[in-house]
Amino acid sequence: MDAVVNAANPSLLGGGGVDGAIHRRGGPSILRACVRLREERYPEGLPRGGAVATVAGDLPARGVIHTVGPIWAGGGAGEAGVLASAYRSSVAVAVENGWRSIAFPSISTGVYGYPTEEAARVALETLVSEILARPAWFSEVRVVLFSAEDLATYAAVL
Repeated sequence: MDAVVNAANPSLLGGGGVDGAIHRRGGPSILRACVRLREERYPEGLPRGGAVATVAGDLPARGVIHTVGPIWAGGGAGEAGVLASAYRSSVAVAVENGWRSIAFPSISTGVYGYPTEEAARVALETLVSEILARPAWFSEVRVVLFSAEDLATYAAVL
C-alpha cells in the first residue's frame, strides 16, 4: 500500500492498538516525525477528525496517515461527524501526497469504544462517497480489521 492509516491519539506519540503496532513495526523514524509535527504544527496535539502524514519508517508503505477519531460518548456528542471527518481527512492527505492505495483500520472502535456496527456505517459511507468523488484516483482502498467478528460486522453493513 502507498499509505497506512494510523488510528492515532492526539499526542501522535504512540499508544496501544493500531497506533502502538504502527509505531513498533515502523520504527523510530515515525516517532521522530511525529515529535517534529508536535513541535512545529500541533503543539496541542492533532485535533480529532484531522489527519497528517509522516514517513512510513520500516513499514512496507510510502507513508503513514495519522488520524484521530472520536471517543464514544453514547452517540449524541457529534461522534459520527468527527469519525467521518477522520476518514475524509485521511483521504485528502492521501490525495495531497499522490498516494493511490491506502489501508484503513476501523477507527475509534478499540480503546475509544465506538460500537463497531455504527463505526462501520460511518466508515463505509464516507469512504464510498470519497472514492466516488475521485473515480480514477485510487487503485486500491482496504479496510483492515482486527477480528473475524469485525469483518462480519463490516460485511453486514456493506
